[in-house]
Parts: sequence; C-alpha cells; structure tokens
Amino acid sequence: MRILLVEDDSLLGDGLRNGLRQLGFEVDWVRRGDIAEQELRAHPYAAAVLDLGLPGRDGMEVLARVRAAGNKTPVLLLTARDALPDRIRGLDAGADDYVVKPVDLNELGARLRALVRRAHGQASDRLCLQDVELDPAARTVRQAGATVTLSKSEFDLLHVLMLNAGRVLSRQQLEQQMYAWGREVDSNAIEVHIHHLRRKLGAALIHTVRGVGYTLLREVTA
Repeated sequence: MRILLVEDDSLLGDGLRNGLRQLGFEVDWVRRGDIAEQELRAHPYAAAVLDLGLPGRDGMEVLARVRAAGNKTPVLLLTARDALPDRIRGLDAGADDYVVKPVDLNELGARLRALVRRAHGQASDRLCLQDVELDPAARTVRQAGATVTLSKSEFDLLHVLMLNAGRVLSRQQLEQQMYAWGREVDSNAIEVHIHHLRRKLGAALIHTVRGVGYTLLREVTA
C-alpha cells in the first residue's frame, strides 16, 4: 500500500522510509508541510505519517486544511510533542492516531495497517474473501488453507483489490495505490499481475469490467 511520509529530519525520514519499505509499504517522502498538503490533495494515499514541526506549513495546519477540504486519508501524527494538550489537539483536528518519537518501526507499521483496515471497514487484521485469506502483517496469502506464493507486486495488487472488494478500480487507480514515486511501471504491468493472480488463485476471483477496470467478486459466479 502507498503511504505519504512527512518528516523534515533527513536522518529520521530516511530511516523511516527504508524501514517501512522493508515492511512492504510503498513510501513517498516529503519534508515540507505545504508540499504534503499538495500531495494529499493530488494522490489517493492509503495513509499518511505526518510530523508536526515542519517548514512551509505546520503539520497541524496541514491536517486542518485537508480535513476542511473533505480529505479522509487516515493520518497518523508522528511528533516529539508529547504533552497531553498537544495529543488532544491533534486528535480533535482530525488525526486518526498519534505516536510520540522515538517510535518502534514495527509498532508504526502495525498502527498504519490498523488505520487502513478501519478506513475500509475491516474489523479483522486478516482479509478473507471466498476461500482466500490475506494477512497484511505477515504478507502471506492462503487459499483453502494452502499457502500461495506471490511476488511483492502480486501481493500488493491483491491487497488493494481485497480492501476494495466489490468496487471496480481502473488500471490508473490501481497503479496510484500500488507504486511510489520513481518506480518504473510497464504500461501492461497491472494486466500481467492480474494474469498471474488468476493463474495462481483461479480465474473466477477477479472480474474484468470491459473498458473500466477490475473488481474482486465477493461471490463466485457461474
């Protein structure tokens, strides 16, 4: 899943970006609050990690402005401001979670997965549809109890489709949710990954809506 990291400290930002990538996230990293607001308005991020003390525009102002514009991207505040009034102010301004630096990377990953899960109305930490079970934390997929080996891109695509089960997503929408900046993506990459998923999980799971995109069916059709 693609997230936005907003952190002006170069050392911390680089460490968080690399660590979150190792946990399977696609990460876009910006260092200024005004740029962060632009990116949140322009791209459908699964979640954002937002520092408060930022150049260009304070993180609290960024949060207030994007919420006022109707942006519902889950936001986790990451800050050194650990006073209770600051935490309350951040949550009241529209933050979904709040973590005080320094933060354990695995905890940060778990909190992000929880935010994304709740944003899509998922109660469980695992996604289940038909006979397929996907575990975002372990990055594993099982079908009818048997482990299915997927590439990173295949897993990420299936994850996006399962989070949006029943909703038709275009190729562009899938690419925007799967790939961070700088990733070279072939024009037919989504089609190739769909082909591989159908071969591994069965052709009935993913349905093509001609001229529109793809959807993961909640029930197998004849």
